[in-house]
Amino acid sequence: AGPLGGGESGHCHPAVRGQRRAGTPDKGGAGEIPAHFRGRGDDQLRQHGHYYERNTESEPELSQAEKQKQSIQEVRRSLPIFPYREDLLAAIRDHQILVIEGETGSGKTTQIPQYLLEDVRTSMLSYFPQVGYSIRFEDCTSERTILKYMTDGMLLREFLTEPDLASYSVIIIDEAHERTLHTDILFGLIKDIARFRPDLKVLVASATLDTERFSCFFDDAPVFRIPGRRFPVDIYYTKAPEADYLEACVVSVLQIHVTQPTGDVLVFLTGQEEIEACCELLQERCRRLGSKISELIVLPIYANLPSDMQAKIFNPTPPGARKVVVATNIAETSLTIDGIIYVIDPGFCKQKSYNARTGMESLIVTPCSRASANQRAGRAGRVAAGKCFRLYTAWAFKHEMEETSIPEIQRTNLGNVVLLLKSLGINDLIHFDFMDPPPHETLVLALEQLYALGALNHLGELTKLGRRMAELPVDPMLSKMILASEHYKCSEEILTIAAMLSVNNSIFYRPKDKVVHADNARMNFVVPGGDHMVLLNVYTQSGYSTQWCFENFIQFRSMKRARDVRDQLEGLMDRIEVELSSCSGDSMPIRKAVTAGYFYHTARLSKGGYKTVKHQQTVFVHPNSSLFEEQPRWMIYHELVFTTKEFMRQVWSRPSLSFLV
Repeated sequence: AGPLGGGESGHCHPAVRGQRRAGTPDKGGAGEIPAHFRGRGDDQLRQHGHYYERNTESEPELSQAEKQKQSIQEVRRSLPIFPYREDLLAAIRDHQILVIEGETGSGKTTQIPQYLLEDVRTSMLSYFPQVGYSIRFEDCTSERTILKYMTDGMLLREFLTEPDLASYSVIIIDEAHERTLHTDILFGLIKDIARFRPDLKVLVASATLDTERFSCFFDDAPVFRIPGRRFPVDIYYTKAPEADYLEACVVSVLQIHVTQPTGDVLVFLTGQEEIEACCELLQERCRRLGSKISELIVLPIYANLPSDMQAKIFNPTPPGARKVVVATNIAETSLTIDGIIYVIDPGFCKQKSYNARTGMESLIVTPCSRASANQRAGRAGRVAAGKCFRLYTAWAFKHEMEETSIPEIQRTNLGNVVLLLKSLGINDLIHFDFMDPPPHETLVLALEQLYALGALNHLGELTKLGRRMAELPVDPMLSKMILASEHYKCSEEILTIAAMLSVNNSIFYRPKDKVVHADNARMNFVVPGGDHMVLLNVYTQSGYSTQWCFENFIQFRSMKRARDVRDQLEGLMDRIEVELSSCSGDSMPIRKAVTAGYFYHTARLSKGGYKTVKHQQTVFVHPNSSLFEEQPRWMIYHELVFTTKEFMRQVWSRPSLSFLV
């Protein structure tokens, strides 16, 4: 009998999302605990793996490929999931829907797809390539693909061409506890098709403590539990709340470096600004201490960091040194860094929030959930016994933190999802089977916006334009802009702008020690009209030169991504029969196409800033905008964000409101 019981879940799709690395066990040691902590061992974090030894004395010498294969097999056997392989496969055969609860490091993400492939007939495994992946704007699969990894958004779009997902026999939704917008929609759709497709197997995998909810949602599906962390992690809390958690992080790192045994450190912070400030403080204090301490290698990791600098976190730590990685919550589950023994957790994260009344998205620093805190602690127990230093009190953990994060569906714009559901023939959105229904106001706003864009008629039905918009995997306003470019004969330029907008926030790189140089380089791309023309200018000049990107503080990786996105959009335009044309340097058609998609986002100059036409919200031009020092009477913006105040990003000046008519 397998370990079947009641509840929890994860985030993989007909393919699987995410990969884990298997570490090598090491021995941790005891040491003096930093002064502002009191010890609290957490027995729930203690779990050991299974290791197998082999006598190799009399075996013939193996080739390099055979050694590598043997090494991989040994790692697979060492994972906590391995002893449960047969029980798991039996449970999958016996149940149509199975919820799999597996702690971080158990091997569920990497091993379950392999177990399923190994369980099918050998003849199937003779086809190559067997494994492919599909992400937005990129599809690396063929008719021979039998294991397909894809994002939740791409699986959602598969329903457009195959509403019953007849091509798939097993769907794995991994990291379900993350509760992304698309995953929550998938839950409802997959639950529905499973009722009339008894041959379909659905596996919902998670690493947290919310499996009962998934079990209940999927009609009391059984839960299969797999033990996870292979090494114990001791948890330490502060005696009192920290007034400055950034300073507390710096002090904690240095105390660990001076008093604790060998092992690297992982620090969680909320974003680029905090990470750079922390790294700067650590480096400055290490310089002051000089030869009094051993070498401390300080490495940041955040989304906008160039890929070559991101890769440094995976380099082995030199003998006698200690590595400290300062990261956003991307390191909770998406990254596994070998050698991490100590984790410092201030207990905060940045979370996207959406105000339906103002149409504004905000990134708010907020306390993380208890589930996230436990994921962070687990990073310390991957390769050896570890320690997690929480910069908050035990009382705050129990009483001030939510059990799990608020699902994204309850704090985001639903325009794209509503358009997709409408295109699938789901018109009664109020009674759709959501695990957690979105706010009524957010649904109404999405419907209102789609009607204004011409995607829905007065009965709430999809129009011909709406069906074409649904074919494009972008925001409804962006898809309307792209389709309008056909009428204004500027589709070549608009496709470029759309591709650049899709990677916009990571185009320009602004290193802290070269801010003036980076800003001057950026000003060289400024042309009349606004930020959209700046993006078009960057793309046109860039070519494929890494040296050019380096000299102009442009991220080459982002430019490559923009080119890939543009190529995919061009292919989609061909599919929906939109003829490509160019306006040959005339900016007026481009302005009209942008306005056709973003007229909803109009703001008028007023005392102390701008006011949005739709909601009369006071907003400001973002400091990074090419129009920051200008004050045109009318503005059209790509998005509203709240950081220190309400900013318009990617703005375009309008000579008058009559232009919109």
